[in-house]
Amino acid sequence: MEAFQWQQARSPTEAAALVTQTTAEAMLTLQDTPIAQQAILVKAGGVDMLDLMKEGLVNPLRLVDVSQLAELQGISRGSDGSLRIGALTTLAQIAAHPGLHQSHAALAQAAAMAASPQIRNRATLGGNLLQRPRCWYLRSAAHHCLRKGGGHCFAFAGDNRYHAIFANHGCAIIHPSTPATALLAFHAQVELLHPQGQRRQVPLEDFFVLPEADMHRENILAAGEILTAVWLPPQMQTNHSIYFQVAEREAFDWPLAAVAVVVDLDAAGLCREASIVLGAAAPTPWRARQAEALLTGATINGETAEAAGEAALAGATPLAQNAYKLPLLATLVRRAVLAAAALSQDPRP
Repeated sequence: MEAFQWQQARSPTEAAALVTQTTAEAMLTLQDTPIAQQAILVKAGGVDMLDLMKEGLVNPLRLVDVSQLAELQGISRGSDGSLRIGALTTLAQIAAHPGLHQSHAALAQAAAMAASPQIRNRATLGGNLLQRPRCWYLRSAAHHCLRKGGGHCFAFAGDNRYHAIFANHGCAIIHPSTPATALLAFHAQVELLHPQGQRRQVPLEDFFVLPEADMHRENILAAGEILTAVWLPPQMQTNHSIYFQVAEREAFDWPLAAVAVVVDLDAAGLCREASIVLGAAAPTPWRARQAEALLTGATINGETAEAAGEAALAGATPLAQNAYKLPLLATLVRRAVLAAAALSQDPRP
């Protein structure tokens, strides 16, 4: 790891004014003057940032530490039932929050399944959403891939067993955040702070970008902007949610496939609205729109749940080594839809 400066931010606005580049910009390799050696970057929990620094993928001039800013911490509920989760709230705090288990269970479940207990106690929600993909070619200093300004994606002819099966043309990364899968199912928005103090809220679906829109980054965060919070709209009592994932190991491991399902059923069991988002499947959390449309207006049973699982695979283009994700995702969707519908039969306490 190269030497770097450290600065403790006194406010979110000060941090935004100090930061010169995003981590994605800092990883772009230039021929003459590497942009990474000039970067002033933000650091929260530091879980991903320190990994990137130790691998020599970023060599920042300075890190701006925001980890002590109280304004960015905690979970609060508005009078309308909406939730604000500060960007510095840890995954452990989200997983243990009793209110989330009642209103946004899939998010609490996703946070509880991320990483290991030690990492969940340190990792922040903001950092988890902004972490770089775990593609081993992107994470290798020896591979000058497209995402780092190189000429091609090594995954297509290389080891692609853990890569994307949707929207994988040009670059086959998968988004690594498990909470993002659940957050998108709840139609969450992110709150971004500009150095001049202006704040904007962006739907999470618009915040993430596919490689075809921008090859070098996963989101629209601009240099100098700070992610300060995530907002969740209020949930009706008839809404029920669940998050499922499957991994190679019971211990800490990245999911091979994941799904978050939110359903709203009427008293007769008819699905008024369904939200189905796939994780570990695409460069962004992936809305299974055909599966959602199939369930909306239908009664959820074994037949419709199985059909939703198959519909969720629409548009998939698996690579040479990751077609196994197709049956995994179809099964996860079917089971999650049935589980969410079963939950809706029991009134909330």
